[in-house]
Amino acid sequence: MTSPYDGLRAALAAAPVIAILRSSSATRFAEVTDALLASGVRAAEFTLTTPGALDALREYAADAPPGLALGAGTVTTPADARAAVEAGATYLITPATCTDVIAEAVRLDVPVLPGAYTPTEILTAWRAGATMVKLFPAATGGPAYLKAVRAPLPDVPLVPTGGIGAADAPAYLAAGATALGIGGPLVGDACEGGSLAALTDRAAALLDGIRPR
Repeated sequence: MTSPYDGLRAALAAAPVIAILRSSSATRFAEVTDALLASGVRAAEFTLTTPGALDALREYAADAPPGLALGAGTVTTPADARAAVEAGATYLITPATCTDVIAEAVRLDVPVLPGAYTPTEILTAWRAGATMVKLFPAATGGPAYLKAVRAPLPDVPLVPTGGIGAADAPAYLAAGATALGIGGPLVGDACEGGSLAALTDRAAALLDGIRPR
């Protein structure tokens, strides 16, 4: 039987990108996720700061396409974690080193990617039970910082997130990123009613740029 851990790892092995959906409304999250999946992006994060995100998550998860890893982001409390998993999230992402959320995710047996930046935060999150660690905000230090952090912490899978564009993506992966969390540069205005065709073009360009040559 496939576990959420297997599902997330398989999705990121196929395309090392987590698309971050954050908007003023979650009404278009399903259409955007469908377009991303059709383009080859197999992991999506519905952020809980978006009004209606839990309802959108619940509705989408009820008939989620095979091969999609559907997660909840901006999870800051154990109650958020429980609500997200109850709605159908198969992994959780936090903006900071929320050790109480990590503990709840471990209890719920779902993958968790807590946000961290310094080596101390990264190691704290990893020792608390993180599945991977979201290096955030990644653009502050860029690929060079990621490479420097990985030198003493080579066993911690890092997912840089925040300010990463298509042009930057190959450098982060070359520096040792396990996957990339990408929001605005990938999703653009699609969640606000923007062109889904333009979204699929951006996704295709992103994936083409990071495929092994």
